[in-house]
Formats: sequence, C-alpha cells, structure tokens
Amino acid sequence: MNAFVRLLLVELRRYLRRRAVQLLMAACVAVPTFIGVITIINTQPPSDADIAQLQHDAEMNRQSELDYCTENPADWGISPTEDDAAAACARQIPDAAAYADEYGYYDTLRLDNEEDDSGVAVASVLAILLLLAGTTFTGHDWNSGSVSNQLLFEPRRARVWTAKALVVTGGAFLVSAVVMTAYWAVLGIVASSRDTLGDGDLLNALQMGWRSAGVAAAASLLGFALTMLFRSTVATIGLLLGASVAGSLLLAALGVSERWNPAVNLVALIDNGTTYYSEEACHDEGYSDDGYYDCEDELSFTDASLYLGSFLLIGGVASFVSFGRRDVP
Repeated sequence: MNAFVRLLLVELRRYLRRRAVQLLMAACVAVPTFIGVITIINTQPPSDADIAQLQHDAEMNRQSELDYCTENPADWGISPTEDDAAAACARQIPDAAAYADEYGYYDTLRLDNEEDDSGVAVASVLAILLLLAGTTFTGHDWNSGSVSNQLLFEPRRARVWTAKALVVTGGAFLVSAVVMTAYWAVLGIVASSRDTLGDGDLLNALQMGWRSAGVAAAASLLGFALTMLFRSTVATIGLLLGASVAGSLLLAALGVSERWNPAVNLVALIDNGTTYYSEEACHDEGYSDDGYYDCEDELSFTDASLYLGSFLLIGGVASFVSFGRRDVP
C-alpha cells in the first residue's frame, strides 16, 4: 500500500475516533432531523374533523356578527332607518366560507419555499458544525503536543498537512451531502404525498443541498487551515466569530456595499446566486415598473466563489507554508 494512502487511513481513523468530532457529527444528523420534523408538522394540512370544526366556528362567528349588525346597524355603516337592516347586514358581512378561508389558512409544504427557509438554516448549521469539527480535530493535536510525535513517523510535513486537509474536507463533504440529500428526499416524499411537489422542485432542492455540502467542506477546510496556522482552536474560533460579527458591522459602518459582505456571498453560494441592496442600482435603474426604486443587484455563484475562495486560498497557503517552516514544539 502506498505510504501516503496509509497516512490518509491513519488520519481518517484518528478523525473518526475523536470524541468531539463524533459529537459534532451526531449533531449534524440530529439538528436537521429536528428542523425537518418541525417543518413537516407546521405545514400539516388540517384533517376532515378540523375542517368541519372550522366551518362550524365560521358559521357561528358570522351569525354572531349578523345579530350584532342587525341590532346596531350604524356600527356597520348602515342607516338605522333602512327598511331591511338584516338584509343589508347579510350583504355586507362575509359569508361563512370567507371566514373559514381567513381563519383556516396554513402554510403548505413547498420545496421551492423551503430552499430559502429551512434549507438555508440546515445548510448554515452543517457548515458551522463541520467547521468546528475541522478545527477541533487538529486543535487537539496542538494542545496535547502530539504533532511532534506524528512527525517522527512521517517527517515530510507537506504530506502530513495534505493528508489531514483531505480527511477533514472529504469527511465534511460526505456527511453534509448525505444529510442534505436525505433531508430533501424526505421533504420531497412528504410534499408529493400532499400534492404540493412541483415539477423540478426536488432536483432543484437536491442541487441546493449539494452546493451546501461544498460550502460545508470548504468551511471545515478553513477551520483546519487556520488552526494549523494559529495552533489554537480558541484563536481560530475567536477570529472567525469576530470576522462574522464585527466584520459585517464594520463594513456597514464604512458604507461598503453588501456585495462584499461574507454572509451575502455565502447565501449566493447556497442558493446559486442572490440579490443584495445596492445604491448604485438605485441610481442606474431608476424607477421600476411598479413605481418604486429598484435597488437590488445580482450576485452570481461564480462571483461569490471567487470572493470567498480567495480567503480560503490565502488562509490555506499561509497555513501550509507555516507548518512547513515553523518549529514544532
């Protein structure tokens, strides 16, 4: 067996046996499952008994309104001198079907809507959890000092760094791809059983899930690379947390376009493009057809990939070079 393949298998075994990684992987399954169950329950159509009760309540409510209107026609804008106040009230007050439609509204399960709602939530959770898996996997090695022992068995540092990177990236992609595929497959089955699955909805949702898997894999690689650079899990998490919170606030305070907001670019990666508020678009486009300023500009998947990929490339190269040259305690 090739020496590098053996090194990959060793790193994979260490990755899968790390207790923190196991807990994070379990969360990658548990959290989307919880979100999916809540989504299915919240979009559950009413039963026949619920509809019958709703119609009964609607009729009772309309009759109550009619009685009040007949006794107090002026409150409904009806002249008290009108000969047939009851008929005027009946014409003005909605029928029972309208009441039933108003109070019986419920959210339907549509995959094209869920892509922007629960789908983004699941993708974001997976990216965060797998980023933590990538950083804690190598952070433990630096905290325990086991990196020096590993280099005794494989002194070629480039191979060690590459093997670890492939394991965390590949593991993150595989887990997130399986979870996202299962998530959309289950929602697709439920939507189909409720006759709310449109043509191409499931394929679009699955493609969104696979893009999310790529984002999660990149996040895991970024967490690994920064931890190898800083040699500290806390430093990596602190930097990323500060960049995500303070960075967005700083960009807004400086008046920088949302085009450069990492969060907006992440949404563009997951949704295969997005729109963002742009003052330049307001001035360029002027009024839209409905009479309002059209202040939205488009951000493509390619542009977002190049923008966020540059950060990953810079962090990865710096980490790779640093690991190859700095002393290992």
